[in-house]
Amino acid sequence: MIHLAKEDIRHTLGKFIVTAMGVGMLLGIVLIMIGVYRGMIVDAEVLLNDLNVDLWIVQEGTLGPFAEASRVHDDLQYTIRSFQGIEKSGIITFQNIQLPKKKSKIRVFAVGYDVYGSISPINPARLTSGRPLKTDHYEIVVTDKTGFSLHDKIQLGRNIYTVVGITHGTVSSGGDLLVYISIKDAQELQFSYSNKRIQTDRARGIVNRDTHMVNAVIATVLPGYDTETVARNIHKWQHKSVYTKDRQRAVLTKYVVEKASKQIGMFTAILVIVATIIISLIIYTMTLEKMKEISIMKLMGLPNSMIVRMIVEETLLLGILAFIFGNIFSHLIYSKFPKRVVLEIPDAWILFGVVVVASIAASFVGVKKVINADPASAIGG
Repeated sequence: MIHLAKEDIRHTLGKFIVTAMGVGMLLGIVLIMIGVYRGMIVDAEVLLNDLNVDLWIVQEGTLGPFAEASRVHDDLQYTIRSFQGIEKSGIITFQNIQLPKKKSKIRVFAVGYDVYGSISPINPARLTSGRPLKTDHYEIVVTDKTGFSLHDKIQLGRNIYTVVGITHGTVSSGGDLLVYISIKDAQELQFSYSNKRIQTDRARGIVNRDTHMVNAVIATVLPGYDTETVARNIHKWQHKSVYTKDRQRAVLTKYVVEKASKQIGMFTAILVIVATIIISLIIYTMTLEKMKEISIMKLMGLPNSMIVRMIVEETLLLGILAFIFGNIFSHLIYSKFPKRVVLEIPDAWILFGVVVVASIAASFVGVKKVINADPASAIGG
């Protein structure tokens, strides 16, 4: 058996490899796009998994602090704790703030929690240096990507905070870097007004009482109790929206990252289509370049099936090499992206299957040209 594809590729090896590398970069971007989506899902669940609570009690009629604004009184935690089946409860606040860093600012997502409470959002496994918060005021735990070090001083509002701990891999559902402060500091930052605002409000008969508000009450359920039943009881008697861990995860997936995931999905589909078209054009061009040789082979009596096989084999090899280069390219650059990119082996295999199918489909362009080639055109140049 004459290996026509092998001989033809050897004849233009440099051009073939460069072409595969070009298509591979495009496929690498496809893998990166899929990885960005995977990273969004992982980021969305970081805080949810670190807290590892069974119930989220939020303002009635809202989806909770991950999806929309929610305010409840901080003393609700004691009422929740009295419900049958509740093991422990706590309070938590979320807010976006800007940390001053030299001449710029770093956008972060601040989590406020009760330092003396029984539920902490700081996962000890993520704490790389320092310690968690120990006092009610003026301490902060930051993630390593903020660039701050232990004992650094940070100005927030009217006060100066000391960095007492450094975490790794902590981000919000939106991908912002996480920092942790005490609930009292968080309430002051989120709900307290300036002296002039308070003075003006009092002149209008308005009293600022928001400093006793939080964004959610969180709780764990005792073993042996049904979480859904406990949630229904709290909703019935306290008139608050109550979400289990699974329902809160669904809220994050559906309402927080749904649109972004659809957009990434569309970009990925477009890139795959573009890659298929590019492979088709490359194969078509390569076929045109050797039409004289193909006509001579047909004149010599080589069947169409053998020439078609050559075109299909070249196309498949081009697609496989492009896939390999794409994997190498994506693994070289994914860590450079500002947000998390998660590359998973199953996604790569799915893309490989798509590339094989796309390559076979792309080869039809060259195959059609080969079948229609006139052997007589080889005579006389």
